[in-house]
Amino acid sequence: MSKPEGLSAYIAVTAAYWAFMLTDGALRMLVLLHFHTLGFSPVQLAYLFVLYEIAGMITNLSAGWIAARFGLTSTLYAGLGLQVLALVALAQLDPGWSIAASVAFVMCVQGASGVAKDLAKMSSKSAVKLLAPTTGGGLFRWVAILTGSKNAVKGVGFLLGAALLATLGFVTAIYAMAAVLAVILLAIVVFMPSGLPKGRKGAKFSEVFSKSANVNWLSAARVFLFGARDVWFVVGIPIYFYAVLSDGTEAGNRATFFLIGTFMAVWIILYGIVQANTPMLLKAAQRDESALIADARKWALRLLVVPLVLTVAAVLFPEPQIWLTVTLVVGLLVFGALFAINSALHSYLILAFTRTERVTMDVGFYYMANAGGRLLGTVLSGLSYQVGGLPLVLGTASLMVVLAAIASGRLRSEAKAHVV
Repeated sequence: MSKPEGLSAYIAVTAAYWAFMLTDGALRMLVLLHFHTLGFSPVQLAYLFVLYEIAGMITNLSAGWIAARFGLTSTLYAGLGLQVLALVALAQLDPGWSIAASVAFVMCVQGASGVAKDLAKMSSKSAVKLLAPTTGGGLFRWVAILTGSKNAVKGVGFLLGAALLATLGFVTAIYAMAAVLAVILLAIVVFMPSGLPKGRKGAKFSEVFSKSANVNWLSAARVFLFGARDVWFVVGIPIYFYAVLSDGTEAGNRATFFLIGTFMAVWIILYGIVQANTPMLLKAAQRDESALIADARKWALRLLVVPLVLTVAAVLFPEPQIWLTVTLVVGLLVFGALFAINSALHSYLILAFTRTERVTMDVGFYYMANAGGRLLGTVLSGLSYQVGGLPLVLGTASLMVVLAAIASGRLRSEAKAHVV
């Protein structure tokens, strides 16, 4: 593979991933805010995203084998195409349906979107391992740029979703996103350069289960890291902010949509910027793998400080107050920056731990764990907020970070890693 071909393929994959994540972020905000205004409870809102995460787990487990068998371009195209179909299907939702029927329908559509998202994600992350330079910290730098830029784009998607809901309405916004993504898919299919592997016929499904202790412990850490984020991110904080900021009028709701969407967008964009710059912040080019492994636990413990402090504040002052809301905003932005460093370290380490011939399998397994963490966080987000309000949401996030730190502490450098 020539370097120009590899670079062109990396750029094409990154562009496709950006387009997908823009619609993914917008769709999440559209669904959350639209159905909250229809009277859905926090638990019902969480249900809307449950099948999305379950589908992601199943997809990641099988997508690694599918990519190994049929090639990364096939799974990338399938992910983009399925997202277009899911968007068109969601636009068919009938306002006259009962809440139960609406929840069931949206869960199914979100399930399809979850499959699409993880097909696209696995394809993109695996491509980096195959295309990135192997010297001078090139792997860490390339994966950080892909992942960081993706999250910044998804943050713009959150803001876009809130803006589209307030200006165009739910159905028109959905159709507009589907049309744009379909055009991008067509362009990628027509202009995708060479450089990605075509697949191998001898790939076996049993290969998706990793025998590497490092891959398994890192996957466990990933479960709890993303559970710690989504336990407040998916339902708890958006609904808390809505309760504090909205006066219940149509104009008040519209203004609140923009404020919540802006916060979520800023959080994700900050996350993406820090993630993209993590190799520079950690001076990764001058450090070996064992030093970066040690950093994984250190940064998890630093992350723990934020939800602990916010939990104490929420327990001591349970009633909504302006200073508490400001403290939450600042605290969660700090959480986002520290979370980004943790996430970037994980994204680099999974590619460092895997072998080239197993990359789609190990990345698929790892992102199955990622989806499992999001599923756990999604369910607990609605449940913890409904049962114990903001203090329980933040306390649960703290526990998740503790577990992530414990799992990260079990990682070993390549010379010490053992096979189980």
